[in-house]
Formats: sequence, structure tokens, C-alpha cells
Amino acid sequence: MAMLLLGAVACNKNNSSIRVNSNVSNAEAADMVAASVNGVGNLADDASINATVFATTHPACGTIRSDTVSRQNPTGSSATYNYMSTYNFIVNCVNNQPDNLSSNLVYNDTFSNSNFSSTNSGSSVFTVTGLAPTATDFVINGEYKRNGSFNSKIDTSNHGTQNVDIVINALTIRRPARTIASGTATTSVTGYVPKKGSFSYTGTLVFNGDGTAKLTLNGTVYLINLLTGQRTKE
Repeated sequence: MAMLLLGAVACNKNNSSIRVNSNVSNAEAADMVAASVNGVGNLADDASINATVFATTHPACGTIRSDTVSRQNPTGSSATYNYMSTYNFIVNCVNNQPDNLSSNLVYNDTFSNSNFSSTNSGSSVFTVTGLAPTATDFVINGEYKRNGSFNSKIDTSNHGTQNVDIVINALTIRRPARTIASGTATTSVTGYVPKKGSFSYTGTLVFNGDGTAKLTLNGTVYLINLLTGQRTKE
């Protein structure tokens, strides 16, 4: 009798674990990452604009520049988004010559597409190399964080809080075109859905150089449009 009771408790625990892990689907977690990758694309564009200014004006070592940027989706986009971002840049020198920028960002945003909507705040700490006259690329390394509330349009019962963390490695931006050529990242997604519990996913990103990024999330592969934040399963 005791063994049967223990077996029933173990079964209930296993079922509970399954419910917690499946309260937000892999595809819905991919939507959270895709929206955040759209934000990384905006960061790359804003940072490369400022880096271009620094590279052409030859500022003194230690020069500080602050920049507030408002970004909205282009007309006709399949997604609507609105970012208000504040950047702080500091010029770092090597051999008394401007070499890179140390940077931080705080922002607020709203995002919505056919799968997903969210309201967020976030931050980023990153560096931008490539200020030297001989450099052919800007290269960004750093961490991009996003947290807020979300609503799934795939399963409208799924709504709650989300936290997305993207660690960027060698995100390469061609000069002078300011287009993303390559780069990788790791990502984690956590959050909570009322009455359903917590969720957690991890994955990797590869920036393809054609305006897209490949996301592998818990073994499933998606293609993300950097401009719209829309994901499609490969």
C-alpha cells in the first residue's frame, strides 16, 4: 500500500513538471526571442551610426556622448513596435588613438505582431570596436536584456511576465554600409504564467548577413527577420 502511495506521489510530481515546462510552447518562447532580436538589430544600427560619427570626427580619448533615439516600425511592416532608447558612449584609445566605444543603453518598448505582443523595459552593456581608420568593420560584443509583460496570440490563455537575456559575440557590421554581416549569441528565456507556473528555455543565435538570424531553441530551428521580429520555423 505504501509503495502504491509513493508511486502515485511520484506520478503527480512528474505530471506537475510536465505542465510547468509546457505552459508556454517552444514557438511562443521563440516569439519572445525574435522580438528581442529585433531590438538587437536596432541597437546595432544606433551604435554603428554613433561609431561612424566618432570614427570620422576623431574625438579625444575619454570623450563622452549621449544619444536618445526613438524608433518605430517602417510603413507596411508586419509588426508594430516603438522603442525609446538612451545611449551613453565613451571613447577608448589604444596608443593614444580612438579604438573602441564602451557603451550602455536603457530603453522602453512596445512590440506586436501576428503571434505575440509585449511591453518591456531593458538595458544593455556593450563595446563597439572599429574606430581606427584602417578598420573595415564595427564589431559589437555585450549583453542585451529585456523584461516585461507578454500576451500570446497563438494561445490567448498564455500571458504573464517574460525575461530575455541575449549575450552577443562578435556582431560584425560592415563599414560604411552599416549592415550586419555575421555574429553569434546565446539566449535564455524565463517567465511566469499565472495559474500555470514558470517556464525556461535556452538557445543559440547565428546572424546570417542577409537581414535574418537563425535561432535554435531547445533543438528547434527558426528563422528570424531582424527588421520585423517575425519568426518562421525551418
